[in-house]
Amino acid sequence: MSLAREAGLDLVEVAPNERPPVCRIMDFGKFKYQQKKKQNKTHTHQSKIKEIRLRPKTGDHDIEFKVNQAKGFLLHKDKVIVSVIFRGREMAHIDEGRRVMNNIVLLLEAVGKIDAPPQQLGKRLVCTLSPK
Repeated sequence: MSLAREAGLDLVEVAPNERPPVCRIMDFGKFKYQQKKKQNKTHTHQSKIKEIRLRPKTGDHDIEFKVNQAKGFLLHKDKVIVSVIFRGREMAHIDEGRRVMNNIVLLLEAVGKIDAPPQQLGKRLVCTLSPK
């Protein structure tokens, strides 16, 4: 106790069940702060689902921009749903939408894996990707 008082620190009982009990001379406030910081670091990321929406006639630069956004989502450990939406007479050209979808899946293969392959759901072509 006298050594702790001289140093201006606290005498903390670390292991009370041991024989003899183990004590340390330390700054108890600083110790509690570091424990709290360690506890906050163990916080895990909650995976979210993000969606990228496209049309069959979306331009190449716009597709590239959306792919970069999707890469960021996948690197941040979020799932990505890629949707190609058809309107009106675009339904007659589903093959164009499939070409766009396959192109996007190929570009995202490096950072994500396919959960659900591209499938037609009404007027949408949908594919789900998850982080590697």
